[in-house]
Amino acid sequence: MRLLVVSFVIAFSAVLAGSVVIKTLVFQSESNNSFVELIPMKPLNLRAFTLCMRLATELKGEREVILFAYRTGNFDELNVWRELDGRLSFYLSGPGVFFDVPQISALETHLCFTWDSRSGAATVFMDGRKSLTKIYKKGHTIRPGGKVVIGQDPDAFLGDYDAKQSFVGEISDVNLWDTVLAASTIQDIYTGKRVARGNVFDWETIDLKINGQVDVVTREL
Repeated sequence: MRLLVVSFVIAFSAVLAGSVVIKTLVFQSESNNSFVELIPMKPLNLRAFTLCMRLATELKGEREVILFAYRTGNFDELNVWRELDGRLSFYLSGPGVFFDVPQISALETHLCFTWDSRSGAATVFMDGRKSLTKIYKKGHTIRPGGKVVIGQDPDAFLGDYDAKQSFVGEISDVNLWDTVLAASTIQDIYTGKRVARGNVFDWETIDLKINGQVDVVTREL
C-alpha cells in the first residue's frame, strides 16, 4: 500500500536568551509506516563523513534498532544501528563495523560517527568521548541518488519496512558533514556550543517529510 507522504517544512532553530531551541522527533510506538525523510542540501556522494545526533530510547536489548538509514535503489549505503547486544554499528553497502560502548537508554545520548575512505578510520563518539579507531571500507565511496530515513530500515527504495526494526523514542539534532570533524569540535557540539552546521544535513534548517505517527516537539538544548 502506498504511504501518504505529508511534507512538513519546520522552522529553523533559534537562539533565544543564549539557549538553542531545537526540534525533536518523537516516535511513540513500533510501526511499519512511521518515519521521517530528511532532504539533503547536496548529494550524498561521500568519501568521508561525520554524522551526529541526539537520541533516547527505552528499548534495551529487546531487538535491533535502526538509528539512521540512507538507501539507494539496491544498496544500504549508510545505515546506523543499535544491535541486539547493545553495540553500535554502521554499514556501508555490506558487512558493518561494530563498537562495544555503553548502552543507549532513556537518558539522552549524543552520538557522532566518523569515517574516512582514504585511511578507513572509523570511530564513534558518545557524549563527547571517542571510541577506539577501527579500519573499515578503505577506498569505498558512498553513492548519491538515494533517500535518507529516520525511524525505519527500508529493505527496498523507500519501502518494505519491518516494525521490529523501527525506532521508538526521540531523535534530534541530526547533522551530517562530508568531512571528519576534529574531536574538539565534536566535544563542542555535545556541550551545545555554536559550531559550523552540517553541510549535507543542517538540523536547524532541514526540510522534513513526516510519514505516519511522528510527533515534532521543540525544546531548549
